[in-house]
Amino acid sequence: MTAPLLELENLRTYFYTDSGVARAVDGVSFQVGAGETVGVVGESGCGKSVTALSILRLVRAPGRIEPGSAIRFEGKDLVTLPEGEMQQVRGNRIAMVFQEPMTALNPVFTVGDQIAEVARIHAGMSRRDAWQKAIEMLRLVGIPAPEQRATEYPHQLSGGMRQRVVIAMALVMNPALVIADEPTTALDVTIQAQILELMADLTKRLGTSILLITHDLGVVAENCSRVIVMYAGEVVEEASTLELFGRAHHPYTEGLLGAMPRVGGEAERLATIPGTVPPPTAWPQGCRFRDRCPYAWERCEREHPPLYQVGVAHTSRCHLAVEPERRAHPHPPLAAQRGATAA
Repeated sequence: MTAPLLELENLRTYFYTDSGVARAVDGVSFQVGAGETVGVVGESGCGKSVTALSILRLVRAPGRIEPGSAIRFEGKDLVTLPEGEMQQVRGNRIAMVFQEPMTALNPVFTVGDQIAEVARIHAGMSRRDAWQKAIEMLRLVGIPAPEQRATEYPHQLSGGMRQRVVIAMALVMNPALVIADEPTTALDVTIQAQILELMADLTKRLGTSILLITHDLGVVAENCSRVIVMYAGEVVEEASTLELFGRAHHPYTEGLLGAMPRVGGEAERLATIPGTVPPPTAWPQGCRFRDRCPYAWERCEREHPPLYQVGVAHTSRCHLAVEPERRAHPHPPLAAQRGATAA
């Protein structure tokens, strides 16, 4: 078998705060293959973005990557890599597309200068060659009149164009991996579709792998070959996109799929998952989803579930894997019962 491009093994990223230790990422393991697009989904607060920042070693105090964590990329463990070598990985072999382009771009430099800077730092290009490279990248991501746009500042561009500029910056060095953290959240639906289509097209042409972090399962269905579902700092389910949408196993994944709006048929009220993600300073004992789960029983309170194998290349962190008969007796989750009592 070919070695994965990226492999996370028992990644733990903790934040040491006055209110306690926040275990934001708590034992996450997964792989990304060469040329593969993998989706990471989950609610806000489940650890998706901290996982992305950990891969690039951009977590700052009071946070730190704990000993025993491994982030292997192209045969190197990024956790132990000297900072000088890590700087050559960032923006060169691994690039990141951030959620809000206005915060990712410097408002006092033209977009052409900002793209050219990447080429100058990582490829040692001259100013003239780097400027031509910037124009070439703007043309590649579909920005009209790239020679003119290169001389403009971020505030002179629309949101969709700014996001294209950020993608152009990410692809200057033809990286092996692009981490896209909610790359379309701030854009309207039409522009979202254009940006996602652009990223898919560029990965086909350039062979780049993408780790797509999102809360939008519709985006995952259209763009990813495999899905990793995170909840409360850990992976709770992983499967191919087809398998996950057709045969989701974990109750949290079922809840996310049930909350997706559907086109056609009679109008239905969207399903919701009662309660919220627990705070990372106080993950509950046993299953971390148990208070919100319609199937939870005593074992879920007592035992923290491992990742069970529930199909070919399909894993789920749920005791229903070994006691499937419990599905026949759903009940209101504890979070819903508390809400009814409070009301």
